[in-house]
Amino acid sequence: MGFCDDVKAAAEQIAAAPEITIISHIDADGIACEAILSQAVSRQEIRVRSVFVRQLEPLTMPQVPSDSSLKVFSDLGAGQQNLLEERGLSEREVVIVDHHVSQPCGRQYTQVNCLPYGYSRMSAAGVSYLIAKELDPANIDLAKLAVIGNVGDMMAREKCGLVGPAREIIVEDGVRHRSVEVRKKDLNCYGTATRPVHLSLAYNDDPFITGISNNPEGARQFLRRLGIRQQTSDGRWLVWEEIPVEDKRTIISALAEQLMANGEKVDRLLAETYGFPDELPRTPLRNAQEYATMLNACGRWSRPQVGSAILRGDRGTAYRDAEHMLTNHRAIIRDLLQFIIDTGVKELENLQWLHVGGRYPDTIVGIGAGMALSKLNSRKPILIMCEVPEDRNLTKVSMRTTERVVERGIDLQLALSAASAEYGGGGGGHKIAAGAYIPKPAEKEFVERVNRILGEQFAAACPGDR
Repeated sequence: MGFCDDVKAAAEQIAAAPEITIISHIDADGIACEAILSQAVSRQEIRVRSVFVRQLEPLTMPQVPSDSSLKVFSDLGAGQQNLLEERGLSEREVVIVDHHVSQPCGRQYTQVNCLPYGYSRMSAAGVSYLIAKELDPANIDLAKLAVIGNVGDMMAREKCGLVGPAREIIVEDGVRHRSVEVRKKDLNCYGTATRPVHLSLAYNDDPFITGISNNPEGARQFLRRLGIRQQTSDGRWLVWEEIPVEDKRTIISALAEQLMANGEKVDRLLAETYGFPDELPRTPLRNAQEYATMLNACGRWSRPQVGSAILRGDRGTAYRDAEHMLTNHRAIIRDLLQFIIDTGVKELENLQWLHVGGRYPDTIVGIGAGMALSKLNSRKPILIMCEVPEDRNLTKVSMRTTERVVERGIDLQLALSAASAEYGGGGGGHKIAAGAYIPKPAEKEFVERVNRILGEQFAAACPGDR
């Protein structure tokens, strides 16, 4: 059996089901999974309902309905099969669509997981799309949704663009459908559809450019010295998409010179980016990164259904609600980022950490952690803990690091999974970003244990450095 065989087996089981319940994660990837699968299933004239969960754990298992429907778990389930088994779900009742590390259990559930086949740069939305396409090739219109899910789950970040089946199949399908536009050597920068150019440059730290990153006024003066027109005649700030091609080349060349002058590499200055020509200009829906951020805002503030509605084409009430959530999301993230900087982190040999208590929702602390890295010691992973509102005896742990640190041998998913298991908790995620739940009394010991595991990872990858 190969990956394609797994896709076919899942599609056959789905097509044969009279009724389906989709249980999906609340981030951009999970929301995209749900929108892809629910549309593909409903087009088969199969009854379908959806349930979103923040995490598949004992606390959320009661949300999985006790009925005769086929349960399709998307962007989760692979690492929690023991919970499905404990619930008494049989093999004929479950399909798992995931891209996380799979944990063994006593039952052989139908599972489509790209990770065991070496496709580590494809998200669950990508897997969902392949199943949808197997159900009906006409579902090629859903490729756009899969691109958003993949980019939202940072699948394009490490390589500055999507690779493998996510690029060769999904992006190409989107291009053929004319709903996806590829820009092969675009500026590797966030906010190119909505932010003034100087703010896009200033808020970008990958790569970090001295005098420009974290310096809006410095970025504005940089563009001014280059003679770049930054505003229209009526005073409106131009966004990157509106800048003439020649001006873009001038900016990129000057940025490369700035990097080299400071002894930095230019390998992350450019990236392949994915735009959506069918969406309105100067909106977050115009490119994959900003679209995914809007979906994440919906999920983090417990309204994933709104994100799903937008993916289905709602540009009325759902879109307006999402805009409000996105504005609030950004404001809270900025506040969290400032709190992290003002409070400061405690540094251990291999990580830096902070506990924010119950001040911020556990759904956003990981985002704040990632953003704070550029203002802290980016050579060490950051670990942030916070309270879990539903259970004061639990602590949520979020970790983030950079591509450079991952290249040095760090795997946060392995570190948090191993450490949390020792204290009766559970963790998962990816090399660059991961999370876990642990018993509150174990917090101090847990941080020290993760620090030791990271030290072992560094030593194993670079024995000469220790």
